Amino acid sequence: MSETRPNYSVLSPIGFLTRSANLYSERTAIVYGSLRRSWSELHRRCCRLAAALIELQVRRGDVVSILSPNTPAMIEAHFAVPMIAAILNAVNTRLDPASMAYILSHSESRIFLVDQDYLEVASEALRLLPASDRPFVIWISDDQSPGRCPQGEVEYEQLFVAASAVPVLPLISDEQDPIALNYTSGTTGRPKGVLYHHRGAYLNAIDNILTWSIPKAAVFLWTLPMFHCNGWCFPWSITAVGGTHVCLRSVSAQSILAELKSHPITHLCGAPVVMGMIVEAQMERLERPVAFATAGSPPCPDPEGNERLGFEVTQFYGLTETYGPIVSCEPGSTWGDLSPDERAGFMARQGVRRLLQQDVIVADPQTLELVAKDRKQLGEILLRGNALMTGYSKDDAATTEAFRGGWFHTGDLAVWDADEVIEIKDRSKDTIISGGENISSIEIERARYQHPSVLEVAVVGQRHEKWGETPCAFVRVKRGDAISEDELLSFCRSKLARYKVPRRVVFGELPKTSTGKIKNLN
Repeated sequence: MSETRPNYSVLSPIGFLTRSANLYSERTAIVYGSLRRSWSELHRRCCRLAAALIELQVRRGDVVSILSPNTPAMIEAHFAVPMIAAILNAVNTRLDPASMAYILSHSESRIFLVDQDYLEVASEALRLLPASDRPFVIWISDDQSPGRCPQGEVEYEQLFVAASAVPVLPLISDEQDPIALNYTSGTTGRPKGVLYHHRGAYLNAIDNILTWSIPKAAVFLWTLPMFHCNGWCFPWSITAVGGTHVCLRSVSAQSILAELKSHPITHLCGAPVVMGMIVEAQMERLERPVAFATAGSPPCPDPEGNERLGFEVTQFYGLTETYGPIVSCEPGSTWGDLSPDERAGFMARQGVRRLLQQDVIVADPQTLELVAKDRKQLGEILLRGNALMTGYSKDDAATTEAFRGGWFHTGDLAVWDADEVIEIKDRSKDTIISGGENISSIEIERARYQHPSVLEVAVVGQRHEKWGETPCAFVRVKRGDAISEDELLSFCRSKLARYKVPRRVVFGELPKTSTGKIKNLN
């Protein structure tokens, strides 16, 4: 009797590429400067790359790392590597050599695809590794970069010359097989390797389409780093709808505005700092509405400004361990009747569980009992469902701790209401305790963001002899604006209880993490 089950098939986003190549053969899949590639071309290249990796002795479960900005090679790696049941490790381009070397060693990477812009940092990372631990390096050249690949080394495009063009049949036999390995930012020690499986990637990619109402032939601008949670699974989502990936090598206000003018962009994503970058550039109103999804920190509550520019902003919430977004802020039917300040309050909430996410609760992290749905009682956000990591690579203790009690513990503190709409109040480790009272740094940040001159803000606790801790605010002011510490503190007193008002304001640039979020300044 045949072992093939006609009523079951492995869920994997790899199949999205074959479908789009068949259905939208000559439609543009990739835009990168003057480069254009159709879906049939992209499919052929991914098959050739997969065949080349097999010839390089890459086998099931091996890790293939890539260090690259948002280029066509990154899109190709998201299909070719998992196509042969290998594991894609997209390395953060902002890491230092020591962190990069740790990731290459810990992941036991077999192949390292490196864009020519990162010759120096990659070479230094490789020098830090014993010769026996170094992966085989393939350099990616790019006419849009001033850098150069080292002479005499293997170059990326050479892989496509001799490799077979015969489509490689996906070798995935189990949808729980790993598809990607992403490393956390590692702000409190060594970064942890987060394993994604094919099923979760498939479901989250579909969830992106459903939650954000992504149409067929969407045009997606790659402002979100693909090394960050595999670009929140959007390489697979946009492929599923036969859309167009507009690759962007360098993310700046000027490059974003240029692409918005040159192409009919429909969607883009990024941390609030990206939106701040665009707003600060004082761009003209867009000719057509553009959907902008943001996550990573409280959004700048400036709905009038966003609407004036033509952006339709959606707030997501997620973590590396959840493949990116897992909760979204769904606009209510009465939002059109709200004032800008009222809309800002609703937009600041993280929202409700996405359609394909099974369980999102706010509960006591020890007893697992639900907290009251009154938008007052604080609890931890706990998750359960298909779009969660398999676990931390080579770290059973951390995996067990994260999954204790049958739930994934996010470490984020929140409240919720009767409709189970969640609003994050703080990271458990970032709560400021002043005179025995818990103060939410996020609540203060949201109040500060309401001032029209504030572009970025971060609030931390500073030591105080009497109260133990008091809030301290770090603020970046919009270009061309000026505001004093007294004026900003006075503004905060009109929005917050007196004990929550920062005792000190520091003006200047705010440091960012390797994923572009404002860095914890504690």
